[in-house]
Amino acid sequence: MQKILVSRCLLGHHVRYDGGAHGPFGVLQRWQAEGRIVPLCPEVAGGLPTPRPPAEIPGGQGAAVLDGVVQVVTVDGEDVTAAFVEGAEQALALVQRHGIRLALLKARSPSCGNLENYDGTFTGRKVAGEGVTAALLRRAGVRVFNEAQLAEADAALAELERGDGN
Repeated sequence: MQKILVSRCLLGHHVRYDGGAHGPFGVLQRWQAEGRIVPLCPEVAGGLPTPRPPAEIPGGQGAAVLDGVVQVVTVDGEDVTAAFVEGAEQALALVQRHGIRLALLKARSPSCGNLENYDGTFTGRKVAGEGVTAALLRRAGVRVFNEAQLAEADAALAELERGDGN
């Protein structure tokens, strides 16, 4: 059975930077009942507390963080790059351990965002980009979806189960 890595906040766990949560959504409840979900909050796994100050990536590019070009910083100016990279590496270890090929991660998160992120100015401005964990997983060949793409993720999972997924 194919497993899927899922952001813990999407499962209703209160691990977001502000102590909040989302979900769980119907599809996630089904996946959970089927035993498919491997839950993770990369930021908490990397050692950050809940709640914690908001953090953003200048330019919104998690790949640039992995390449050492930019840092992840909090609204207070604290460099939290090491925790974000550690959380991404823990996510990759789970993916490798469980043979995971799909991830459902929180949109616009500096860890998990897969299509867009905040630009690092803490003004709410969004840019095309991805979080640190999403970038590392994508580099490893994992398809990353967000909660607005649940139907697509479910279809991709079904393809993998049938043996005709990438």
